[in-house]
Amino acid sequence: MSSLSELVPDGGVKAERLVLRELAHRIDDELALAIDLVSQAVDRCDGTEVRTTLASVQDRLEGHAQLHHALQMPQFTTTVDLAAYLLQLCRSISRSSLEDKGIALSLLLRPLKMNSERCWLLGMMVFELITRAVRRVSHGGAGAIRLEVWLTATSIACCIMDNGSSDDSRYREEDDSIVEVLAARLNGAVDVRAGPDGFRTVVNIPR
Repeated sequence: MSSLSELVPDGGVKAERLVLRELAHRIDDELALAIDLVSQAVDRCDGTEVRTTLASVQDRLEGHAQLHHALQMPQFTTTVDLAAYLLQLCRSISRSSLEDKGIALSLLLRPLKMNSERCWLLGMMVFELITRAVRRVSHGGAGAIRLEVWLTATSIACCIMDNGSSDDSRYREEDDSIVEVLAARLNGAVDVRAGPDGFRTVVNIPR
């Protein structure tokens, strides 16, 4: 598969950002159109069971739209609160991907002012790690995922824990995943450990 820099004629960072923003806008438009179509179908439908099903589909689509918005690259460099950003992101993840599976997501966050792009990159890692965890944990009310963020004098630690299978061979197949690439962008490191109670991944990045 070609990289984004290979697809952009001049290979410049500005051009890559422009392509990503344009793709994000188009996805936003398509999701909004799909939500509107389902909403119209709900209004026209007379059957209670069908209306309930369509309303559930609409809610899922709205959850995915919120998640997509939360994961978009920031247009401007600003200072944001990491805890507030991760809270919004995790609520969107829960609504779009966890609630219907009965998977509980708990958070322990610390307020921290951060550059918006660094915050976005960390959020992308959190999303990927939670997505991995969902594939491991049990569904139907038994699955549990926890996100914790703590600070040291020199670093920010972001930890994802789950009660899924501790078969670490699955992780080795994903060693070259987006988490490692994003961590490198932030001069960070990723530590993965599997134990009898589940899986634990810690991302450490400089403050």
